[in-house]
Amino acid sequence: METFLSRHKNLAALVIVLAGQIVGLAVQVKVSSTQGGMSLMRLWSISTITPVEKALVHGQHGIFDSWSNYFYLRGVRRENRELRAQIERMRLEQVRLEQDAVQARRLQALFDFKEEFISQTLPAQVIGTSGSDQSRIVYIDKGSDHGVRADMAVIAPDGIVGKVLRVLPSTAQVLLVNDQLSGVGATLEKSRLQGILAGTPNGTLVLKYVMKDEKVEPGETVMTSGGDRIFPKGLPIGKVAESTGGKDMFLDIRVTPGANLSKLEEVLVVTKVVERQRTNEETNGPVKASDILAERLPSVPQKPVDPNMKLDANGKPIATAPNASKPDNPTPAATTTTPKPAVPTKPKSAASNEAPQQ
Repeated sequence: METFLSRHKNLAALVIVLAGQIVGLAVQVKVSSTQGGMSLMRLWSISTITPVEKALVHGQHGIFDSWSNYFYLRGVRRENRELRAQIERMRLEQVRLEQDAVQARRLQALFDFKEEFISQTLPAQVIGTSGSDQSRIVYIDKGSDHGVRADMAVIAPDGIVGKVLRVLPSTAQVLLVNDQLSGVGATLEKSRLQGILAGTPNGTLVLKYVMKDEKVEPGETVMTSGGDRIFPKGLPIGKVAESTGGKDMFLDIRVTPGANLSKLEEVLVVTKVVERQRTNEETNGPVKASDILAERLPSVPQKPVDPNMKLDANGKPIATAPNASKPDNPTPAATTTTPKPAVPTKPKSAASNEAPQQ
């Protein structure tokens, strides 16, 4: 370093002098601007320092923003987790509300069904099944403590379900109508043909004892006839799915049940059936044409009653002899035993015939 300065000390002194002169000139020279005069030295200083300051400021803001975004993102992640959990809870709540709405519609349909067909029912929940293909039995959560008794009808909105088989204090067994040991009195809605609805080992409903010469159309509604004294008359059972000729004198009629017996959830137990008294219109029935004609046809007039005729206690005339009313008749009994009205008429007729000849 000393060798370089010793060798170029004159040049170094010249550079220092020139630099001092330039700085002096820069301090003295004014540059016009919109805000007033500014020295060239200040302009150079500002132009040199401004990029550095910009870089420092941008770097500071970048670091601050990155730090703030880091903590903000941490808060956003936490908020997103909370929102996701809230969305999941709302979804579960929505599913629960939908299930409650469906259940409410089912229960409303059940109560509407009760008002239409029966007088008093007990809602029950299906809590289990027999789990066997040979016996089709379901268990409900109502028993003898709730007023359930054996042989009570169990129904659903779309049709009958079965009857109560066994009763425990808090639960009961219900024998479904498609069980092979079940039997329900049934009638066809249009043709009014009656038969026995029974189940089969494979769970199919069939209508028995309908004669082969009868015509049964598929799709016809099958209803309870009330003959079994368990199900009230007029409850829907299902519809005819197929009707074919059997091997014997009866038809083979397969019935599709109205109620979905494999997906039962809520049912109604018929605890009371009130037989409604028929009105006068229903008792008398429609007016027959023969009755109308009988009213319009002329009737035979009754024989006028003699005011002197004696009547009995029932208002009927008392039969008496022709001469019984005469006071000069000495023997009324003889006149009643041997009446001879034709003997005195012959001479009268003969006299009347001879008189014109004279």
